[in-house]
Amino acid sequence: MARIVMKFGGTSVADIDRIKNVARRVKREVDAGHEVAVVVSAMSGVTNQLVAWVNQVAPLHDAREYDTVVATGEQVTSGLTALALQELGVNARSWQGWQIPLISDDAHGKARIQAIETDELRRRFQEMRQVAVVSGFQGIGPDRRITTLGRGGSDTSAVALAAALQADRCDIYTDVDGVYTCDPRIVAKARKLDKITYEEMLEMASLGAKVLQTRSVELAMNHRVRVQVLSSFEDKPGTLVVDEDEIVEKQVVSGIAYSRDEAKITLTKVADKPGVAADIFGPLADANVNVDMIVQSSSEDGKTTDMTFTVGKADIERATKLLKDSAGRIGYQDLIADPGVVKVSVIGVGMRSYAGVALTMFRTLAAKGINIQVISTSEIKISVLIDEQYLELALRALHTAYGLDKQ
Repeated sequence: MARIVMKFGGTSVADIDRIKNVARRVKREVDAGHEVAVVVSAMSGVTNQLVAWVNQVAPLHDAREYDTVVATGEQVTSGLTALALQELGVNARSWQGWQIPLISDDAHGKARIQAIETDELRRRFQEMRQVAVVSGFQGIGPDRRITTLGRGGSDTSAVALAAALQADRCDIYTDVDGVYTCDPRIVAKARKLDKITYEEMLEMASLGAKVLQTRSVELAMNHRVRVQVLSSFEDKPGTLVVDEDEIVEKQVVSGIAYSRDEAKITLTKVADKPGVAADIFGPLADANVNVDMIVQSSSEDGKTTDMTFTVGKADIERATKLLKDSAGRIGYQDLIADPGVVKVSVIGVGMRSYAGVALTMFRTLAAKGINIQVISTSEIKISVLIDEQYLELALRALHTAYGLDKQ
């Protein structure tokens, strides 16, 4: 007998038929003798509608009331899922975040989980064989108000609950059947991975892959929760996200991710002196504008430098205004903003012990006539910024160059 947390996303519970399908999947695990907790998202499209209503009523809204409204989507789904299980003869009960309780901080709209009290859930597992159907994405803050964990927060709820319950596995059911070497909608030869390390999955999630939410992968890695990504609609083996020690043969490159949410800003002829970087990035940090890739290139005379960096596309106008307002203090000649770029990244724990990964990337892109604008590296990742028109060509070429194409 195992203890399993099963998480179902919005597409998996999009309508009553799909909720009944979820109930059948849960019943299968219960009939196999397992203790089961289920975490559900709001039905597909519901959260977007709730957010739209909040913004229509109050564009500059109180974040506590925002949470009160948007948390109701998961409440509906958990109740309906519990009812569907009961109709199949499964002892099930729905739980809201505050009922467990799942305790968070008070950062409404983007709260972080601080503790989960699981004594009552454990008692019901053992004494009543009861399935707990938990509303994802929500908790209760120190002010005793409902909080939400940010978009994609149901993944985080599920992994955190699995850690608190010391579950054997956390199964994430979604509209894809696992983690692929690249987006199969773009790269037809992409193949599904049987296993991927926490570190690789974290890089892929943070670099644009939409399979798992970044914070959920961080939690899984910190608490060593075995996570499996599965399809809600097909009975196929999924992808296990596990510790590096569980993967015997490590690929040099396991996957290629991309992000369209990039914009490039270049400041030319900036004075090359101590403190200038703080003058540039300080106002951006104060305004919560996240800066990613940074490149500095000095002039021949050593007196000025060009500074290039990336921000999210949604932040480019705000970042540009902040930098123009600070022009007198920074002292640059021109500000050039370019939203027409994408970031492409190759990822793999095998890079740690293998030379030539970057060279393969650079040669492959050069052979296709693709210019690299910015480069960023870490121990298991190499990212480049390129013109967005070359995205699909770059992904396919790199996928082949690193031997990732399915046979």
